[in-house]
Amino acid sequence: MTGPISREERAKTMRWVKLVFVLLVGVSAGLITSQGDASLEIVVGAIVGGLLLGIALVWYLFPDPEALAPATDYEYRK
Repeated sequence: MTGPISREERAKTMRWVKLVFVLLVGVSAGLITSQGDASLEIVVGAIVGGLLLGIALVWYLFPDPEALAPATDYEYRK
């Protein structure tokens, strides 16, 4: 049997989810731009803009780990 997930593990997982989300938005913006035969400068600009948009979306959409599961380890699913 396993115990509850610690706060550190939950925070680490959320950091990875947020990072992957930001990279996904940034890379997809660059890929969409490259489909239109844009110059390299435009593609790089789209990637940078997509990364900035991804950061803004993560800030807005993902709450902190405490908001997801505010119970302490001892109060978890009693």
